[in-house]
Amino acid sequence: MNHRPLTDIAREINEDWKRPHFAAIPYLNALSGMHSIHDRFGYDDARGIVLYFLANAGSWRGPVAKRIKAELKAALK
Repeated sequence: MNHRPLTDIAREINEDWKRPHFAAIPYLNALSGMHSIHDRFGYDDARGIVLYFLANAGSWRGPVAKRIKAELKAALK
């Protein structure tokens, strides 16, 4: 299954989540420079970064958050 580029997802997150949780910011920044779930950012792979982002994005709520979180979880499968 094809998924949107992670950079596009990160852009949409930044547009919707005006004040991201401080612990999610490094992972959101990393996602901004990645294309697919198979990319790497330094020593970390995209899968780990997505997982850590999701773990730190609990305070991000609403319809956009729900849709994007589901999209990221689907990309992990």
